[in-house]
Amino acid sequence: MNICLYGSGSRKIDEAYTDEAYRLGCRMAEENHTLVFGGGDTGMMGACMRGVHDNGGKSIGIAPEWIGNFEPLCDSSTEFIYVDSMDERKVGFLENSDAFIISPGGIGTLDEFFEIITLKKLKQHDKPIIVFNIDHFFDKMIEMIDEMGKKGFLYKQEELFKVTNTIDGIFEILEGD
Repeated sequence: MNICLYGSGSRKIDEAYTDEAYRLGCRMAEENHTLVFGGGDTGMMGACMRGVHDNGGKSIGIAPEWIGNFEPLCDSSTEFIYVDSMDERKVGFLENSDAFIISPGGIGTLDEFFEIITLKKLKQHDKPIIVFNIDHFFDKMIEMIDEMGKKGFLYKQEELFKVTNTIDGIFEILEGD
């Protein structure tokens, strides 16, 4: 299975997050899954990619070349797909992935998350989406989404994505879908 990881590329992330991303990458490789990611060499993306590669796994990086002006790109991906824009990057994630994991990140991660759940809501795909809620990082966002549902702005949001705090939980969800 090709699993897309959305997550920060920041170098300022606490090691508790990147260590967990590394362990996720290790598990992905052990389970023979391919990592699809934004091609970054740092942060959550870089840590997960290193876990994959340190355990003999495969990865597909997708990014515009110019993003290297903002963060270093990974030069050890099994495959790297260069695109012209961030929109093309997100299309590449959708076309090359069987499931999505949203790990802690910033505005770009939220953009990717909300787009992929919107596309699922609009029946453009039916792939699993998992929020990896490391150290309760996404609690406030999940509360906001739940509140939107309670007030009638969303319905059936529980069918759009699942939330787990553990790597084992991620693979239990993937095996159940």
